[in-house]
Amino acid sequence: MENIYGYLMKYTNLVTGWQYRFFVLNNEAGLLEYFVNEQSRNQKPRGTLQLAGAVISPSDEDSHTFTVNAASGEQYKLRATDAKERQHWVSRLQVCTQHHTEAIGKNNPPLKSRSFSLASQGSGNSPGVQRRPSQNPVSFFNVGHHKLPAGKRVPILQPDHLIDVREMMSQAEGQQRDLIRNIECLPASGHLTSLDPDLLMLKATSMATMNCLNDCFHILQLQHASQQKGSLPAGTTISWLEPKISLSNHFKNGAAQNFSSESNKPASVIEEQSMPEPCHLTREPEEINPDEELEDTCVNKEDDLGAVEEQRSVILHLLSQLKLGMDLTRVVLPTFILEKRSLLEMYADFMSHPDLFIAITNGATPEERMIRFVEYYLTSFHEGRKGAIAKKPYNPIIGETFHCSWRMAKGEVASDSDSNSSSHSLSEQATLPQEPEGQVEPDCYTVRFVAEQVSHHPPVSGFYAECVEKKMCVNAHVWTKSKFLGMSIGVTMVGEGLLSLLEYGEEYTFSLPCAYARSILTVPWVELGGKVNVNCAKTGYSASITFHTKPFYGGKLHRVTGEVKQNATNTVVCRVQGEWNSVLEFTYSNGETKYVDLTKLSVTRKRVRPLEKQGPFESRRLWQHVTESLKDGDIDKATEHKRALEERQRNEERLRAETEAPWSTKYFVKEGDGWVYYNPLWKTAPTPQTQQMDTN
Repeated sequence: MENIYGYLMKYTNLVTGWQYRFFVLNNEAGLLEYFVNEQSRNQKPRGTLQLAGAVISPSDEDSHTFTVNAASGEQYKLRATDAKERQHWVSRLQVCTQHHTEAIGKNNPPLKSRSFSLASQGSGNSPGVQRRPSQNPVSFFNVGHHKLPAGKRVPILQPDHLIDVREMMSQAEGQQRDLIRNIECLPASGHLTSLDPDLLMLKATSMATMNCLNDCFHILQLQHASQQKGSLPAGTTISWLEPKISLSNHFKNGAAQNFSSESNKPASVIEEQSMPEPCHLTREPEEINPDEELEDTCVNKEDDLGAVEEQRSVILHLLSQLKLGMDLTRVVLPTFILEKRSLLEMYADFMSHPDLFIAITNGATPEERMIRFVEYYLTSFHEGRKGAIAKKPYNPIIGETFHCSWRMAKGEVASDSDSNSSSHSLSEQATLPQEPEGQVEPDCYTVRFVAEQVSHHPPVSGFYAECVEKKMCVNAHVWTKSKFLGMSIGVTMVGEGLLSLLEYGEEYTFSLPCAYARSILTVPWVELGGKVNVNCAKTGYSASITFHTKPFYGGKLHRVTGEVKQNATNTVVCRVQGEWNSVLEFTYSNGETKYVDLTKLSVTRKRVRPLEKQGPFESRRLWQHVTESLKDGDIDKATEHKRALEERQRNEERLRAETEAPWSTKYFVKEGDGWVYYNPLWKTAPTPQTQQMDTN
């Protein structure tokens, strides 16, 4: 095969970003080399990757990007000029990688057969080695390669053997927990401390070893299930696939725990593990009765910084396991950094100013409606974040849902005459007095919200909100991709939202900014960054908004700038600047200015059904024990409940894979690359076009 070469863009780091580099694929040597430019090709390469054992992955972010992940752990993130060029590079790299990987296998024959026993390890009275003679580990722990005589079948691993394997792994994990506990009990200063780099590495490698064993055990389970498949009657339950213990149960220390008994577990944990999986419940959409919803009285403040500082050793242990650029989607983060709400509820909190949302349709012109949407969009992030500290909402489990609504008296919504008034502040708008008890509720607008976790890997959430009275709705799907960036964590919100104003036949597409958790070793804080666009194809108006990250030296925090344009004439009709969590300044083409003080902007409380009326997979009921434990400051108990939910989700996912049962969503259906609410308002409410056709 001939070598190929050419220019590709390579992601260097956060400071310099993407850089053009000249790449050469050396097929004979199995190397991918790059140089600063083509002229320096005769010099020493700037970088080299061994392709044997590498993984070449086209990115799902766009059609131009791909990654080369070497067996050494090094990674190149590359970008071609177009999809065709990317396919050319990916194909050639994959062929070269496969050739050299197979060559290594041919040149390195398998090791000679050998076996070993674990029975001699550990004390004779430890729970892991007290077993029946028929369960001797020597009989099933054989490492090596054996050729079977012709006609012989591979013996099927029996279920009780797998139970023994799990018991032995449980014993090993208990010892690993003892190791971690002993390291963390060391003094913070002196000759040998709990933050010693070698001890942190020991903690990380022991954890990685247990995770690897867990993955291997999962493979054994799947292999046994596939061998048994077809010989089992329909509907048979393979009970041994359900774990007898929590394999990653790190909330307790010591190996003397009674793993075979459920008696020490709180009733709420047993309830969480025994709840029916979502696919066994009705997946028919449920119509929520708004009369059952009550004004939310739950106030979850996230201002406690002490827990983060006290758990610094845990954070250091976590950091010791991460690599720069590593995807954190499957990384289990410590419980003490969690917010007391699900990610689905966080999306609902972005709607905490429903008066501004409803007021979009009151704009008299397309220009004014676009400006009003930008105003609403920029004011939504402040309330979506709870407090200044960067904490993480619960990762929704697949099938989880969240429902709520808001009611706004019609007099509280800004009309056409309220817009673009000079030196006007939204925070100074008067609110109507509350009606005395017993009187009829004033005429209100209702905004209804529903969210669902539609996918687990990748983690995708769908959410939908509508106001029937104003003939408007918004539909969005978001894939949260988190990466480790050194001393910060970056979260990319992949997806798109669509706002529909049915009264005008207008659709506004928009995206979401990236979020960053900074200073994760001290007091973490949230920062938004990136450029987002809002477009309305029908009217020809668009908006470009930039969330600025703080520069290394100087500069303001949380700065945002933007402008609204008329695309046909390229005329800027509105400019905005300020901070997304403080004061925003809107300057219009007529010279008028409006200030919005988000700290004084009134928040409308959402209305939620009481826990006893919620379904078992609605967010607040699902996570109620975790939330209660966090409120009480009991991190161990919160971790216990959280782990029970995660373990149940993994079991359900394995069962679906083994039975090849597809996942069925409840409220959202997949259309192309996105997810759409099953019964959006644009399907039921008449549009201006249909109304005109009816009158003709």
